[in-house]
Order: sequence, then structure tokens, then C-alpha cells
Amino acid sequence: MEIKGFTYGYVAKKGLYNSEEGIYSQNALIETGINWVCLAIPVNQKTYSSTEIYFDYRNNVTDLEIIETVKRFHERGVKVCLKPMINCSDGVWRALINFPDSAMMGEDCYWKQWFEFYQAFLEHYAQIAEYTGCEMFCLGCEMLGTERKEDYWRETIAKVRAVYSGKLVYNTNHGKEDVAQWYDAIDYLGTSAYFPVESAPGASLEEMEKEWEKVTDKLSKFSKKYGKKVIFMEIGCRSALGCAQMPWDFTHREFPYSEEEQANFYESSLNVMSKQNWFAGFFWWDWSTTIYKTRDVASKDLGFNIHLKKAEDVIKKWYLGK
Repeated sequence: MEIKGFTYGYVAKKGLYNSEEGIYSQNALIETGINWVCLAIPVNQKTYSSTEIYFDYRNNVTDLEIIETVKRFHERGVKVCLKPMINCSDGVWRALINFPDSAMMGEDCYWKQWFEFYQAFLEHYAQIAEYTGCEMFCLGCEMLGTERKEDYWRETIAKVRAVYSGKLVYNTNHGKEDVAQWYDAIDYLGTSAYFPVESAPGASLEEMEKEWEKVTDKLSKFSKKYGKKVIFMEIGCRSALGCAQMPWDFTHREFPYSEEEQANFYESSLNVMSKQNWFAGFFWWDWSTTIYKTRDVASKDLGFNIHLKKAEDVIKKWYLGK
């Protein structure tokens, strides 16, 4: 397995990457045995229908923080994928960013303006990725409403390649791998692999593995179509009973705590996917910028974190051989 990775820092605010807490968290993540990290850098547009994207100087992680953090991971022998992401301040999922294909003001006027901003946004972070020697750059995350705009996406890829010389990946969403028609222009095929792998809470490891086998049937065809390897750019499951039915969920806090559910999700995916020669690896979702430090706190955490939980033991077994 080429990529033994994790996503880091998604909800980080300005100053956290280089803080004492941030560096503690980074060191704890490295100790799991990762050889790759995905730095998720969110920037917001005002609403899902906005055509302009602006950096928030009050809150967003700064360029210097990113540069220093990439340097720290590189010094520890960890490769970096830089993943700038768009979110919407109105709380709407980024997949719903969408515009009419024609309008009174002229053909594709909304799309033209949005892609001008989006391309500038990506070029900025691609230059940072080039400057810091990031080994991979992610062009977008779950931008489902935009994926049909093939010409704009090919133009976007060309602009990024003009300033960045590393590998390119795009992160679609599970079940939507066949929508975009421009994947021939990138190096890896990425997806958010929140595939449901149980029909009822508390499924066994073996039951989850059978569901992952069904997933491989579909994704192997996806890989073969383009002759490129697949990366799970996001994948994870909260430590709560029933979450393997909806691994993407972060809202149902009434579910009871279950390390076993999370650990079985991790183990079953690793067991099945590691055998696929068309599969490049994982960026698990996600490792918090400020991580808890005690088992007592871990036993009350219902989120995606795996630190000091059984799923962390699973990762160390696979990543460190322990």
C-alpha cells in the first residue's frame, strides 16, 4: 500500500498549526506510522450560489503556517498532499455549489466568474505546494455540482500544472465516480469513501468485509477505465454505534459510544483494500489540530478521532507493523 495517510487540520483556525497544541497533535499523528499527510485548508465562499471566493484574514490558516507545517512533516519523513477546500458560510454542503448553464447576462456568466475565482484560489495554494515540495495537490473536494463543466475543469488543471510539478488528484464523493469526464488529465482518482458497510448497528468485521468487497467491484472498473490508481481521499467512521451505516455522519450525537464499530470499519477496509493492486491508499478523516491527551477524554469522544481508541491500534498495526 503506497499511501498510509491521514487528513490533518480541517477545522484549524489561524495560529493553531504552529501552536503548542498543534505541534503536539502533529507529533501524535506521526507516531501512528503515517507516511503521508493531507493538509485540509478550508476557505469559505459566502453562500452556495456565490460566484466570489475570499480569504478570511481573521480566521483562515495563513500561508506561513502552511509552509512551516509542511516543513515539519517533511523533516519527519512524511509526504504531504495539500488540499485547499471550499466551504459555504451559509452551511450548505459544497457539493451543492451550482449555477445555470446559461443566463440572461450571457452564456455561462456565473460559471465563468466562479471558475475565475476558483482557479485563482487553486493557483495560489498550488504555488505554495510547489515552493514547499508537496508531493501531491488536490484540486477539489466533493464539488459535485461543478463536475459536469468539463472545459472549465480542463482549463483549471492546465493552470495548476503551469505552477505545480507534482501529482494531481481530485476528490469526488462515493457513488459519483463516473460523473466527471476529465479524469484522464490528472494522476490519481480520489473519492470520499464513506460507503455504508453495515445494515444494522454493531455489524461484525466479517460482515463489513463482505460489503467492502462489493465496493471493490465498482471501483476496480473506475480504475481500469482511466488506467490510474484510486485513493480514498477521505474515509472514516465515528466511534458510535450505527455509524458504519452512514460513515459520513457527524450529527447524530444520540448514538451510543462504540470503539468496536469504528475499529471494525477501519480493520475491514484495510483488510480488503490493501489486497487491490489498483488501490493507492488512504487519507483517513480526520486528525484534529487540537487533540485530547487522555484515555478518559477519548472514551467520551463520539467524533472521527481515533487517538487513544481501538481504531488507533488498528492503524498502528497496519502502518507500523505492530
